[in-house]
Amino acid sequence: MRIYSHPACLAHDTGSAHAERPERLLAVTNALHTAFPQLDWHEAPRASRGQLLRAHTPGLLEQVLETRPGERMLLDPDTVLSPASAEAALRAAGAVVAAVDAVLGRQTTRAFCAVRPPGHHATADVAMGFCLFNNIAVGALHALTAHGLERVAIVDFDVHHGNGTQAIFEHDRRVLFAGSHQSPLYPGTGSPEETGEGNIVNATLPPGAGSAQFRTAWLQRLLPAVNAFKPQLLMISAGFDAHRLDPLAQLQLDAADFAWITAELVALAQRHCGGRVVSTLEGGYDLTALAESSVAHVEALLA
Repeated sequence: MRIYSHPACLAHDTGSAHAERPERLLAVTNALHTAFPQLDWHEAPRASRGQLLRAHTPGLLEQVLETRPGERMLLDPDTVLSPASAEAALRAAGAVVAAVDAVLGRQTTRAFCAVRPPGHHATADVAMGFCLFNNIAVGALHALTAHGLERVAIVDFDVHHGNGTQAIFEHDRRVLFAGSHQSPLYPGTGSPEETGEGNIVNATLPPGAGSAQFRTAWLQRLLPAVNAFKPQLLMISAGFDAHRLDPLAQLQLDAADFAWITAELVALAQRHCGGRVVSTLEGGYDLTALAESSVAHVEALLA
């Protein structure tokens, strides 16, 4: 198993009061180093312009990469661009591309990308929700285009709906997007009635929902959809903000729930795609919960 990360991801400066802050990534990487000293760490490369343009418009690339702010600036009330953000965004997307190359090139079976900024809210042309580029979408399109895959499944258990990922793929039948999220909650999308071309599967959970409702949603709705799709690669938007300690939402999960869903997804990957899984960090804003949940997730990926 490989872990992809880069020091540049720590330099993306959102401000000390921002929920998506560098300490999140330190909590994850420090916890993984302590729990799994044997892990194979790799430095994330930069995503290329061509790789980014598969998922994003030239206008978004220009905004993120060419603005070059002298200090922090807001792209929207939640999304920050700082002098070091462009490099962080390139490395975060590049990590997922490199992980896809390693997994499909049989250098490893599974990979986790410990990166920030997160990605699943970024649409083809809009950076939003703390996200600059849609890292997992860039990686999935790389798998389809550069490696010739025909079916990639993206699963997302972040507490917020992955609206950007859904929007990028809702008319692309090569990709299944299946996820659970709290509703109502930012960004207000992700109704079960949003089905794309039959390749979008959403499960909503009410505020206060806990382990039983989360697991039921996956067992009855989401995992069967992924199983029926028979993916050649399974990709995970691993957000840990559905944890009961998270300050930005009201679900009541704990680390054991993230271990459970990861184990279920690994078993599904074993069934259909030789166990190949690429996971990337999305949300999670309580540092203790984030560290514990990341360790539980990676431990299940290692199984």
